[in-house]
Order: sequence, then structure tokens, then C-alpha cells
Amino acid sequence: MKKLIRTSLLINIVVLIPIVFGMFLELPFIDRAWGTLTASRGILTALYFALLVASIVLFARPIVVFVVPVLALQVVYKLTTLFTVGIFNPVVISNLGIAVLHLVTLWVIYQHRKELNLHVM
Repeated sequence: MKKLIRTSLLINIVVLIPIVFGMFLELPFIDRAWGTLTASRGILTALYFALLVASIVLFARPIVVFVVPVLALQVVYKLTTLFTVGIFNPVVISNLGIAVLHLVTLWVIYQHRKELNLHVM
């Protein structure tokens, strides 16, 4: 399970580093995939940066009670992009693949909830 958690977090790190730095530096590939610089893209940059920092910290010390909300939030927003943007966008396609990985990770964590002493309400 720890390997799967680290895999999910590592995928976040590997994917988000070029995206976040590309957004900060306003690189052309970012405009093509996420549109031109707007206030909403600035907010998205902040969200991606927060997820990157959380993923790095949790990769170093994967505390499950903190990993679960980070991955769950990503699953929701990544799946939602299918409806808000549409399937014919490379960002959405990538989001769906990562969401599946995070869903598997969350399912495995749920399966081990008793040994982890996690309480589900």
C-alpha cells in the first residue's frame, strides 16, 4: 500500500513540476493547453502549486490521513473536467488517467482502514 501511495504522489510531482513552472514562466505550451493568462488561470496555478507542495511533503512522509483528502480532492476535480471542458482536450485525458490511479490508491487505503486505524463516518 505504501508503494501505491508513493506512486500516486510521485505522479503528482512529475506531472505538476513542468506545469507549475510553465505557468509561472508563461511558457507557450501552457497557453495551448490551459488558455491564455487570466485571473482564473492564476487561481489554477495556485491550486496546482499547493498540490505540488503537498505531494512533495507527503511523498517524504506519507501520512495517510493527509494523503486521503489530497487524492480525493484531485479525483473530484479531475473527473469534473470531463464535464466542464470535454473529452477532446489533452489535459482532461491526462486528468482521467491520474484520477483512475488515485481512485485505486484510495480504494486500497480504504481496504486497509482497520489496520491503519482510520474511521469512516
